[in-house]
Amino acid sequence: MRILVTGGAGYIGSVTVRYLLDLGHEVVVLDSLEKGHAAAVPEGAEFGVGDVGDGELLDRLLPGTDAVIHCAGLIEVAESQLDPGRYFDGNVARPLGLLRAMARHGVGSIVFSSTAAVYGEPEVVPIVESSLTVPVSAYGESKLMFERMLGWFGAAHGIRSVSLRYFNVAGAWSDGSIGEAHEPETHLIPRILRALSAGQRSFEIYGNDYPTPDGTCIRDYVHVLDLARAHGLAAVWLSEGGESRVFNLGSGRGYSNREIVNACSDAAGATVGVVFGARRPGDPAVLVASCEAAEEALGWRPDHGQLHEIVGDAWRWHSLHPRGYKGP
Repeated sequence: MRILVTGGAGYIGSVTVRYLLDLGHEVVVLDSLEKGHAAAVPEGAEFGVGDVGDGELLDRLLPGTDAVIHCAGLIEVAESQLDPGRYFDGNVARPLGLLRAMARHGVGSIVFSSTAAVYGEPEVVPIVESSLTVPVSAYGESKLMFERMLGWFGAAHGIRSVSLRYFNVAGAWSDGSIGEAHEPETHLIPRILRALSAGQRSFEIYGNDYPTPDGTCIRDYVHVLDLARAHGLAAVWLSEGGESRVFNLGSGRGYSNREIVNACSDAAGATVGVVFGARRPGDPAVLVASCEAAEEALGWRPDHGQLHEIVGDAWRWHSLHPRGYKGP
């Protein structure tokens, strides 16, 4: 298949691109490089630099495309609370141009990188796809809005879609060649590993007064390699006539922030003290996935679901690339 991957120079996008290339697909990357890195785009992919809403660029890239995997977007919960307009622009308004271009060129399949943040504070854990979607952040709301747009474009233009609501993503390509490099970095595992690598004496965790066994947030972590495989399986599902669906992706097990600090310390062979700050706005106490639907429909299960493997691969990437894609 010829697959257009938006955000293909980003963390999840670049790993997905490499996975697709290894399977023999023809891959086109579209990335503005506002957050992504040209060096992360694997060799063998066609690369177009530009915005996901750029109609003229899409008119050049989309002809002959079989499917779109939409990974581009803004992802920071706390930032979305401070500047919701930026998130509704980046995650809703601009990608609307992508859907319009797909309709123009008759591209009938899209796999959307969504998020568990659409659920907000879940009433039941593990979370199933039929759970109420009541986001508590502008980030989660913006992702849910795009999911709903997919439904309307499906009804009007026959575009079938799979929305992958994934939980906390971590890890790296197993040889450490592609990994997570955000600036600023706000995700827990890379922040801890950076602190350990720098020999910091203390590390701040946001909140220790949640209704959890140790007072810190509990999250479900999914390896980025498993996530890439899920995107590929979803694209095949749609190519074979599969109906539009929503799937959760996670490991089915939650780990507290304290447990994550300990796992990172084990991987790095070092320790760091923990201090507690205030909660971040929009952070639910517990997010853990039920992934039964993805297993039944796509045949997907996390092959790399063990925390020590997720953290170990992330540490390998950070050890080999202490400055990310900025070079030695």
